[in-house]
Amino acid sequence: MDFRLSEEQRLARDSVREFAEKEIEPIASGIETRREFPWGAVRKMAELGLMGMTVPLEYGGAGLDSVSYALAIEELARISASVSVIFTVNNTLACEPLLRFGSEAQKEKYLVPLAKGEKLGAYALTEPGAGSDAAALATEAVSDGGEFIINGTKVFTTNGNEADVFIVFARTEKTVQKHRGISAFVIERDVPGFKVGREEEKLGIRATSTTELVFKDCVISSDQLLGELNKGFVYAMMTLDSGRIGVGAQAIGIAQASLDASLKYSGERVQFGRTISKHQAIRFMLADMATDTEASRLLVLRAAQMKDRGMKFTKEASMAKLFASETAMRCAWRAVQIHGGAGYTTEYPVERYFRDAKITEIYKGTSEIQRLVIARELLKG
Repeated sequence: MDFRLSEEQRLARDSVREFAEKEIEPIASGIETRREFPWGAVRKMAELGLMGMTVPLEYGGAGLDSVSYALAIEELARISASVSVIFTVNNTLACEPLLRFGSEAQKEKYLVPLAKGEKLGAYALTEPGAGSDAAALATEAVSDGGEFIINGTKVFTTNGNEADVFIVFARTEKTVQKHRGISAFVIERDVPGFKVGREEEKLGIRATSTTELVFKDCVISSDQLLGELNKGFVYAMMTLDSGRIGVGAQAIGIAQASLDASLKYSGERVQFGRTISKHQAIRFMLADMATDTEASRLLVLRAAQMKDRGMKFTKEASMAKLFASETAMRCAWRAVQIHGGAGYTTEYPVERYFRDAKITEIYKGTSEIQRLVIARELLKG
């Protein structure tokens, strides 16, 4: 694979980097402390065309490729993991399934305002009894003439409090294997019988909302079926493949931020008569952080490039997500260790990086699930 960036890709990366440093860095710590959704940053991202970055121009997006998108996520996550999560959920988990599986009417009604940033999207797959085993979901959508009646509960829905449009997965057929009887729906926030439930208190990414969704005799039109009936599980897994590239890129941003902070602090902190960057123990940690981060970046860019070329990228996306997320945790841990007692306080951002890094090993499939996916793909050969 060729990892040289095009002029357009470098411009996208540099533009997002400049935006993140100018507009997000001054508020990054405060929004986490206050658990405040960064509406100002989201609106500015919309003005820059970032909320539908890979959506074609005719549907209100920027028409950029997956490599540019991955680079953008990294730059956002380097400054604020929370902002990067909001960005990637709207782009990958809301816009992409509408673009790939939606009807022209659905694209005009939902995709265009999502891509323009006029509306915000969310993705509802996980349930109390269906996490890693996503096919075990119990939410039901019963066909009734030209309508569906939905009952059930979703959990861990990012952007739940703020989203206008939800991609929701529900069981539509009980007499087949559980993964074959699931369908996808596009549901608007104000539909009767649907409400946002409790919000989770989280370890990290605290400037995002993570909520429960409750459906009680929620009646929607059959026009809100996304794609084909009973093909929802396939759509969900295809969407998650793309989402794993995004999580990998987010993890790289956290890892890079941890490395940058560690380089700066170790060059200033004096112990035993010299800066701690002169001590071999610290140098080894810095070297490992830099090597793992660069390796993660190459894995993510490879998966993104394969997607752009129309190649199957399931294994590569899982490899990228697995290695990058574990790299983020290792780098954040080392950053706190290098900062010592200061790293355990909120005076320095490394404690935030440490808290934010953990979720990258969990959502869009845990590290254990990624290993299962990688092994399955290997054994197919």
